[in-house]
Amino acid sequence: MSYTAEHKARTRARIVASARILFNRSGFDQVSIDEVMKESGLTRGGFYNHFASKEALYAEAIESFATCNPFAVESARVGGWPSPKAAARRLAELYLSDAVLNDVDQHCPLIALPSDAARAGLKPRAAYTLIVRRMLGVFRAAFPASDRDASAKARVIVNLCVGSMVIARTTEDPALRRSLREAALGQALQLLGFGQSTHPPRRRVATTRGARR
Repeated sequence: MSYTAEHKARTRARIVASARILFNRSGFDQVSIDEVMKESGLTRGGFYNHFASKEALYAEAIESFATCNPFAVESARVGGWPSPKAAARRLAELYLSDAVLNDVDQHCPLIALPSDAARAGLKPRAAYTLIVRRMLGVFRAAFPASDRDASAKARVIVNLCVGSMVIARTTEDPALRRSLREAALGQALQLLGFGQSTHPPRRRVATTRGARR
């Protein structure tokens, strides 16, 4: 039986979405092709019609986050941001929010898979690097072209966001989880030229799966 290109694209997207969730939960090594296909509602036999290897799927799962993350989803919903500075502020607020921290299935690969990506092959590492560069780009655009320290400031903000979320994700002390993100957001907003915020936003953000701890 032959399938249309549209059907194949939908099936591939379903596999990628399932893989991204499973990799976030358990890491690359602990997730099998069989488990990915079962999560997708498919059989293992169809896997190689879409991907050459598990590593190729891993790379695409990482890269897919660029279009399904809460920042991208909200940006599309509101029709974009009034300015690059406003976009940078919203990215920092969302990235460090309670909703994003609690939604393990949809965690950014930068906080969910750093050890895996460091050991992965060239394609997964290239996809991981692309996520880093896109995040840097949003923050870099918030500063005027005349600011000679703009790139360095953008790198610091990425480090603040990702680093605090990695640590918050691995501790079960609620006060520590929150204080880490409060400090990171406050410093990020100061670097962006906003007044310091003491509380990451608690509002819910759009996600494609239920929140997990």
